[in-house]
Parts: sequence; C-alpha cells; structure tokens
Amino acid sequence: MAGVTVLRVEGGKRLSGRVAVSGAKNSALKVLAASLLAPGAHRFHRIPRILDVETMVMVLEELGARVEWGEPLVVDTAGVSRIEAPYELVQRMRASILVLGPLLARFGRARVAMPGGCNLGPRRLDLHFKGLAALGAEVRVARGYIEARAVRLRGAHIVLDYPSVGATENLLMASVLAEGETVIENAAREPEVVDLASYLARMGARVEGAGTGFIRVEGVERLLPGEHAVIPDRIEAGTYALAAAATGGEVLLDRCVPGHLGIFLAKLEESGAEVEVLPGGVRVRGPDRPLPTDIATLPYPGFPTDLMPPFVAYLARARGMSIVTENVFENRFAFVEELARMGASVRTEGHHALVTGVEVLTGAPVRAPDIRAGAALVVAALAAEGETLISGMEHVDRGYEDLEAKLEGLGAVVRREEVSG
Repeated sequence: MAGVTVLRVEGGKRLSGRVAVSGAKNSALKVLAASLLAPGAHRFHRIPRILDVETMVMVLEELGARVEWGEPLVVDTAGVSRIEAPYELVQRMRASILVLGPLLARFGRARVAMPGGCNLGPRRLDLHFKGLAALGAEVRVARGYIEARAVRLRGAHIVLDYPSVGATENLLMASVLAEGETVIENAAREPEVVDLASYLARMGARVEGAGTGFIRVEGVERLLPGEHAVIPDRIEAGTYALAAAATGGEVLLDRCVPGHLGIFLAKLEESGAEVEVLPGGVRVRGPDRPLPTDIATLPYPGFPTDLMPPFVAYLARARGMSIVTENVFENRFAFVEELARMGASVRTEGHHALVTGVEVLTGAPVRAPDIRAGAALVVAALAAEGETLISGMEHVDRGYEDLEAKLEGLGAVVRREEVSG
C-alpha cells in the first residue's frame, strides 16, 4: 500500500522569534502571466518556490517560454508561439486562467482549459468572459476549453458585477495592448492588483487607479520586458502571526507590510494580542487565550477570506463565542469538521460559523482539504496538546514556502514523514 506524506506536529510549544515573509503567491502568479505580453527576458525577485508557482512556470514553458530558477527568476518569452494552456496543468490551479488575457492581447487567440484548484464553491468566470467580450473578443467554452479570439482588442468601459480579483487582473492584462482607453469600474482593490499594475507600468503600460475601484488603461502598441520584486505575502504573514498568537508566543514578521493587513491586525488586537508596527515589519505577541471576536470576510480592504480558516483555528481556544461570517466563498467551512476532531466546538449555519472556545485542543489525525484549511490545521496543531498528524500537505505546499523550516525557526517541533496509507 502506498504511503501518505504527513506533517507531524508536537503541540504545546510557545513560538518565539522572527520569520522572513516570502514574496506573495498571488502577486508572483500574476506577474509571471504578464510576462507573456512582451517577448524577451523578464527578471523577477522574491518569487516563492511553491507548487502553484511551479505550476505556472510549467504552463509558461508549455507555451514556449524558457525559465531559469534563481534570484532573480528569469522568464524569457521570446520563443512563445503556442496559445493553448493544457488541461493537465491548468486543472491543478485556478490562477492558470490568467494566461488567457495576455495570450489574447499578444496573439489575438487563446485556448485555455477550464481551471481547477481548491474546491471553494463556484467562482464566476462569466466576469472574465463578459469583460473580454466588451473588449471585442469572441469567447466560447467548448470541450472543456475556453477559446477566445479577436482581430484587435479595443478599449471599453467595463463595469464588474463583483470586484473579482481574477477578472480585474485578466482584463487589466488584456487591455494594456488594446486600442484606445479601457475603464474597469468596480475593480478589485487588493495589493496584488496594485503590484501587477506596477509591473505592467515598468513594461511600458499606461495604467491609472490601481488600488481603487476605478482603473483606467490607455492601450499602447507594445510592451518591453522589465524587472520587478513582488510584494511580501500578506496571507503568509498573517498565518505566522496567528501561529505564534495561538501558542501565546511572540513573532517578528520581517518584510510584512502592515498597511496590507489593516483589519486583520485590528482583529488580532481586539482578541487580546499585542501588535507593534516596526520599521520593516510587525511584532505580534499572543494572549494566554484569545478573547472572542466576530469577523466577516469581504473583498479588500475587508477581512481576507484566505485568513479566515487560520483565524477560526485561533479562536477555537477563545474565552467565549465568536461569530465568523464568510461572504466570499461558499465552501470555505469544510475544514471545521477536521478541527472538531481536535476538540474544537464550531457549528456552521449557512455562511456563518459559531465558534465556542474550548480550554484545550488535543492532537489528532486530520486532513487538509485546501491551502488555507491546511494552514488552519497547522495553527490548531501548534496550539494543541499532544501530537497531530496532518495529511493533505500537498495543498499547503501550493501556498507556503519552507513551512517546516520557518516553524522550526520559531521553536515548533514539526517534521514531514511518510506513513502507511
């Protein structure tokens, strides 16, 4: 019988120390896709070596790009000639759809398999399709593939029904080479959108308003390769803050941008943690047990949906009941059944979770159903008494670079091993 890779966590250790925050996964994937817009060698700094980035690199290589791993990571897109991103790669990660806009803008055609990734409920691809159609593209879905073509994209005024990050980014990349002016109204405001726009500007694009709900793009004839350092990963920073706080410990988050985590840090303070903004980072000191705190996820600058699962794990030991509302994804509470195996008391009703804090969590065998759920189980395991075995770590590896090494640097006792399946 084949073995299963698990993370073995010995709980009850108070985490302390400093951790360097890696480059943002959700920026790295987008700027890598943007490299398709301009033939030549693009140089990227702080690209995290995680599974999702490796998947995006394989997509680019499948299209004809040459990639050299290192610091910086170099992507040469001069040899890109194929316009099809195959199912075998795209089904691993939803962000693969972000090659659709750049391929369409550069070649006038694109064929991208319907994307996969975490099962968090339906996420609206129709916003991508309607926006591209407004730019003059013909878009259809056939035999499991998204097919798009346009003789020449033309600027348009696009109003998104919802501030979708993926749709905003795809339309932004498609419009930079379109003829005339494009306006994206009700655009996503996430820092990763701003970071993508920053790199597009370095390539010669004319973009105004990134980070607001109203982005204006003046199309240009061509773009040139550039060099860019991606922003720090705010979700990784928040995860390590919660890991330390859940154990009553203290962590200094190097390269954390506090402005990217405003409401999250405010909720940490509300729960009894101490938060100190320092030059180049943030220090977080956890309470013995958190105070109950209500949170509701919303698009940026609201509470990040990707930090909701580990925050629930943190609140599982709070001194009272917390109400957590998930407003972004439908299936985000799948992990609470695994937390229950560790003694957590979490009851879900629709898109609400009632988290009644318990004094003690206990180690147990659990399985991560997706990236952030896996992070939640790691946070719970670190705070629990005894040993926890977490399977499904391949999900966590999609989003966290050097997880074990960073946790060990904070004093955690963790090791990855293979057990009988």
